[in-house]
Amino acid sequence: MTDTVKLATEHQKPWLATYEKYNLNYNLPIPDNNTTLIDIFERSFNKFGDNDAFVCMGARLTYRELDIKSRQFASYLQSLGLKKGDGVAVMMPNILQYPVCMIGVVRAGLTLINVNPLYTASELEHQLDDADAKVLVILENFAKTYQDIGKNLVEHVVVCSMGELMSPLKGFIVNFAVRHIKKMVPAWHIDDYTTFKDAINSVSASQYKRPTDIKGEDIAVLQYTGGTTGVAKGAMLTHTNLVVNLYQCLEFAHQVFSDDEIQGEYSVIALPLYHIFSLTACALLGMHLGLIGVLIPNPRDLDGFVKELDKYKPIFFPAVNTLFNGLAHHAGFRALDHSNLKVSLGGGMSVLPSTAEEWKRITGTVIFEGYGLSETSPVATLNPLNQETFSGKIGVPFPQTDVKLIDDNGREVAMGERGEIAIKGPQVMKGYWKRPEATAETMTADGYFKTGDIGIMDEQGYFRIVDRKKDMILVSGFNVYPNEVEEALASHPKVLECGVIGVPHDKSGEVPKAYVVRKDVSLSEKELLDYAKTVLTGYKRPKYVKFVDELPKSNVGKILRKEIRKLEEQS
Repeated sequence: MTDTVKLATEHQKPWLATYEKYNLNYNLPIPDNNTTLIDIFERSFNKFGDNDAFVCMGARLTYRELDIKSRQFASYLQSLGLKKGDGVAVMMPNILQYPVCMIGVVRAGLTLINVNPLYTASELEHQLDDADAKVLVILENFAKTYQDIGKNLVEHVVVCSMGELMSPLKGFIVNFAVRHIKKMVPAWHIDDYTTFKDAINSVSASQYKRPTDIKGEDIAVLQYTGGTTGVAKGAMLTHTNLVVNLYQCLEFAHQVFSDDEIQGEYSVIALPLYHIFSLTACALLGMHLGLIGVLIPNPRDLDGFVKELDKYKPIFFPAVNTLFNGLAHHAGFRALDHSNLKVSLGGGMSVLPSTAEEWKRITGTVIFEGYGLSETSPVATLNPLNQETFSGKIGVPFPQTDVKLIDDNGREVAMGERGEIAIKGPQVMKGYWKRPEATAETMTADGYFKTGDIGIMDEQGYFRIVDRKKDMILVSGFNVYPNEVEEALASHPKVLECGVIGVPHDKSGEVPKAYVVRKDVSLSEKELLDYAKTVLTGYKRPKYVKFVDELPKSNVGKILRKEIRKLEEQS
């Protein structure tokens, strides 16, 4: 390599000029090890008091009420005799109980385990077992999923209903509609459980004991992800990881508004809070700024969603491309008054230029993209929020964060060349839960986390993702791993073998497509897709099935997805 080749080394960070241009502080002070999420929550409770914190289906929860109810829930958990760091799994959509439980778990000195409420029984069983969860908090709509596991995996189960934190009359109406009109609660039976209402009323908030032994390096959240390969693993996110990522987000957020300017304004929380992007960018950031989070339990109901947007007129709108695109093509949304909207934040998957263009035409706001992973709490890069145009890039590294592009041998590539994105910063996870080997595989010798994404950096320090190193499929911002889908489909008695790849899709970005060799020729596409509904969460299910006589394989019998993609291109 000649001297003329310009490398983005540890000593050369071209994004520093961009920081200077936009008056951002790259050397942002990092909170000390004594600062925890408990401190962050208490600050918001003390500062915003009787201001509303969250609204959902017309019901409201103030910061003071959130303080009291989360202390009640923390007191209940402490009364169970749990010890520091024990895991509490929370399995629910965006309803008022989620922030109460999330904060209560953390305030009790325990570890939050976020669970996708749409998981199948086998997926839920894996996560509860792997995480060593002691408590499961679950919405009654999904209680049958836990029941279907057929054995007790946790010591305590708390079952919530949609209307529990609403007024008695409204709560009755909501629960009646959910159970008997919309029939969203399948019949279930769990031998021993506590209702959420009984849990928070069983122990007084005054009995809460604030933990004195929680430090920054302690695990706050186990965020399950496939990582860059394989079966779902728990990314150990510490208090410091999440507190730092909050302050990194604030450094960019303060470009466009101050704390006092936007407290009492509304932000959209349509992204599920069990997803790390939403937990950090919506819940933690929103509460720190004094925003009122508009919880959307079902953003797929665009008509109902648009009515909420019309009612609250949000100032902050985090979303993924599929949601931006769906709303941009919804007549009701196009007719709304968007004059109050200041920041639209895209993450989870790439925002298409066509979507960004239509969004700006309708709302007058630019979509600013960021990038991150569960393993980075999640934000690692972001575009400055006072740019006037959509960049199509994922932005510059966050404060105190270094990003480099490396080849297969771990060497840094030349400026403008493609390389795997590797990240070092205080928001990078502690490691994978109970998987030191998997943790080691994702780290470089000099301590950078290897993301599996391929990117290019320009001379201003902006990064752009151009490919993925692994076979991961990105469906509406959620990671789908082909081997998991293949294993599930192969369990069908009429399937001999299968290979799964991602194919483009207008709404989801990508969807899985299965190439299947039948063991029994009577197997139809419908039969296999119906079977997939019983073993896979919705976004993991194949959208298409193609039956073939054989699959391309290596000389040792490994199915070659690269060759399957070639077959797809030829079809």
